[in-house]
Amino acid sequence: MINTLLEPSAPTITPKTRCNLLLHCGAQAATRSRIAEAPTPPSTRTWQPVPHLTVLNAVEVALLARGLRIVNSAYALNREANRFFGLLEIGTDDAGRDYRWVVGIRNSHDKTFPAGIVAGTQVLVCSNLAFTGEIKLARKHTRFILRDLDTLAGNAVQRLVSRFDEQDRRIETYKQTRLRDTRAHDLIIRAVDAGVCSNQHIPRVLQEWRHPAHPCFRDRTLWSLQNAFTEALKGNLNLLPTRTEKLYYLLDHQVGLN
Repeated sequence: MINTLLEPSAPTITPKTRCNLLLHCGAQAATRSRIAEAPTPPSTRTWQPVPHLTVLNAVEVALLARGLRIVNSAYALNREANRFFGLLEIGTDDAGRDYRWVVGIRNSHDKTFPAGIVAGTQVLVCSNLAFTGEIKLARKHTRFILRDLDTLAGNAVQRLVSRFDEQDRRIETYKQTRLRDTRAHDLIIRAVDAGVCSNQHIPRVLQEWRHPAHPCFRDRTLWSLQNAFTEALKGNLNLLPTRTEKLYYLLDHQVGLN
């Protein structure tokens, strides 16, 4: 029933659009048909793996049921197809906004992580991605997850919507917060201590802070620094939600948001 609902209305993705959404994160781009073909391991008495496409369909249905428009999408699998990551761009009525809401979906067949979704944003000028607050569809793939998946996805999406409102307020606060070089340099070191990035990322973050590749980040604000980080963190897509959540925690503390 879910496939019947979604397949006719699934967004049309061109190769160029898919690259903008995912390939800069080092992922292996996948088509929807490739996701459907990914094998699902047999279940055990205590573990019930869920097909990647089933998770994707359940989240899409839950988003549409709450009036959210999916205007773009892209998907990735690792080489063994055991891990899936999807991005769904959500349409908004604010044409002047310089970023877009995205929903990140992930699932694994190797017990790396449970099925879950994250609220995120994509900055239009540079396709930088940032995620906050993963919401697990189930603590683990228990034997009843297939029966309960639609309800779990609906509840998770309901919580996700509030994250988007919080993210809008956060970004506006970042844009209004001026930052001196000395404070920015201190935050970059603190980010290493907090696990946001490694020592190897420091030169790239400094380069993007001191000489931004995009003129819109030349203002000395917390928003500019956040994008210096996300530019440098373009790499492992599976690590990106954890890294950017830690980054938000660090930067929110500077403006009293947490």
